[in-house]
Amino acid sequence: MAIKAYRPITPAQRQKTTQDFDQITTKKPMKALLKAKKQQAGKNNQGRITVRHRGGGVKRHYRIVTYNLPKDLTLTVEEIEYDPNRSARIARVKDQNGVYYYVLADTKMAKGVTFKTGSEIEVEDSSRMPLENIPVGTFVYAVELQPGKGAQMVRAAGASAQLMAKENGYATLKMPSGEVRKVLVNCEASIGTVSNVQHQNVKIGAAGRRRRKGIRPTVRGVVMNATDHPHGGGDGGRHGSGKAPRTPWGQLTLGYRTRHNKKTNKMIVRSRHEGKRK
Repeated sequence: MAIKAYRPITPAQRQKTTQDFDQITTKKPMKALLKAKKQQAGKNNQGRITVRHRGGGVKRHYRIVTYNLPKDLTLTVEEIEYDPNRSARIARVKDQNGVYYYVLADTKMAKGVTFKTGSEIEVEDSSRMPLENIPVGTFVYAVELQPGKGAQMVRAAGASAQLMAKENGYATLKMPSGEVRKVLVNCEASIGTVSNVQHQNVKIGAAGRRRRKGIRPTVRGVVMNATDHPHGGGDGGRHGSGKAPRTPWGQLTLGYRTRHNKKTNKMIVRSRHEGKRK
């Protein structure tokens, strides 16, 4: 997997790079595993904007990805596909009963590769099994937070978590963010690293490319009027915000911690912020 650069025939082409699509084997998704995706443009059911800078973009269908595969399946990869709704690639797989699923593709998946799900299976690439059956030191992805609920963590392109230890009914995982946290050992995970590792190195390059993704322009607060933003106002010329960075509504941002889920704090062994500040 590599990053493709363009000939610099325009200013945008000089900066723009794109993904290498060599892993993808088909451009046509499976109709039975698609559903309509309505463009909300960042608005709620009252028409109020709840997420700014959203709207427009290319129309797309949602791929029904299965995060909670049934146990004791032998799955064969039939196609690797592009998914416009996520950074990772997805794999179209078929089980021994002829049932099709979409699953997250990892770096080892290719057309014709087989893997299994369940407890009493061999530890191989792409296999999905409880953490208690996975050797310490193994890299995993698509990890459950609650047994049977399906994968909720480590699903982005190029992501993987390392199994550090298993004791007292809990598995200790080192997350992609650097956080070390505990998860019940009967939670399931897949072995490997999520596909499309080079995703983070792609340069958008052109404003229109961002609009096609459904992202509208963002205006900086320091160039607004004082009535429109806490950073706004001033007597001309360029200037900083003059205070700790804030949202348009006065809430602290950029470094201000927003995680307030006290129920899961006891599961965090080491914060992702430790060691980053001196």
